[in-house]
Amino acid sequence: MVIESINLIGIDPHIRGGRPHLLGTTLTVADIVIAKIFHQRDADGIAEDFEISLSQVYAALSYYYDHKISIDTSIEERRQLAETMKEKRVGSRHKPLFR
Repeated sequence: MVIESINLIGIDPHIRGGRPHLLGTTLTVADIVIAKIFHQRDADGIAEDFEISLSQVYAALSYYYDHKISIDTSIEERRQLAETMKEKRVGSRHKPLFR
């Protein structure tokens, strides 16, 4: 019997803050999950949009379902951080139009 593994996911503290990513890219598993779940893109569309293979898309989704809780938590933490930054207008060069 031969058992093969497709090793397409990596974790490197120097790439995307150590979040799981597709090897050879800076795309995180969360990037693929967000495209699939929140933007309702199909695997072919994701592959085309990000210029990656279907194998990479399915590897990212497979990894996600094996690590769903931690990746969902990471996505939510990053969403909350973005909302906080937006509320504080971090990086904005313009004054609010309305107060």
